Amino acid sequence: MFAQPPRLDAAVQRAYLDRLGLAPEQPSEDALRGLVRRHAEQVPYETLWIQAGEGWGIDPVESAERIARHGRGGYCYHLNGALGLLLSSLGYAVHGHVGGVHGAEGPAPASRGNHLVLTVELPPSEANPTGVWYVDAGLGDALHDPLPLLAGRHSQPPFALTLEPSPDGSHWHLVHDPRGGFRGMVWDMAVAQWDDFRHQHHRLSTSPDSGFVQVPMAERRDATGVDVVRGLVLSRIGDGARSEQVTDRAAWFDALAQLFDLRLDGLEPEARDRLWASAVAAHRRWLDEQASQAPAT
Repeated sequence: MFAQPPRLDAAVQRAYLDRLGLAPEQPSEDALRGLVRRHAEQVPYETLWIQAGEGWGIDPVESAERIARHGRGGYCYHLNGALGLLLSSLGYAVHGHVGGVHGAEGPAPASRGNHLVLTVELPPSEANPTGVWYVDAGLGDALHDPLPLLAGRHSQPPFALTLEPSPDGSHWHLVHDPRGGFRGMVWDMAVAQWDDFRHQHHRLSTSPDSGFVQVPMAERRDATGVDVVRGLVLSRIGDGARSEQVTDRAAWFDALAQLFDLRLDGLEPEARDRLWASAVAAHRRWLDEQASQAPAT
């Protein structure tokens, strides 16, 4: 996956596949689709570890262990790092790339390295003449399936996604659906090194200016939409769209368990207290912001 890819322990691979509800298969387009879909559906995008004070690193072996044996998720470095390691252990040709998620301002140098992207190489086929697949379990509310690395519009309900190559093919740009949580992401097709991500991971997980530090969140994708919790606001984008405020502590933790499979069994009581206090504080800031934006009467 990288210049010196780590190895995934066979027992962790078995536990990982058990969590996904899958058996090992030989690499193929259908098997890749099944792995990516089940990963999106079973392993949540989450930043709760930040507010709980767990301080995770980005070692993909550690990420795979947490996902396989401890029922956790993570953000892009953890999810795509672990998934890439799993795919490599199953015989797929996987590459990691430096990406940058951006907002309405468009791609910018400052965002470079805030995202880890995967591509997987398979034999060319009718569905994908290039044989190269864009795989991304680390965007939260975007992909449910791998995408053939082909320019144009790709439908993944409820979202319409667009892939745009640079003229020389050295970069690709994912344009997200307007209903998504970000505008787009650009990545470099050169093979990445883990050191390419360490600075951004430190900033994203520790800086007071980071949205990940300010607001605890989790997302889990399925075939028709995505469930999202930000602070104490629980919402659904896509089929069954809804939004509600969950301000009772027990109900909030229950929602994490039921909708995101985040039972947090390994968290000490003090860490749960920190996480809840952070969610409440984020919700109060959100309410204040909503009030300040309300039209005068």
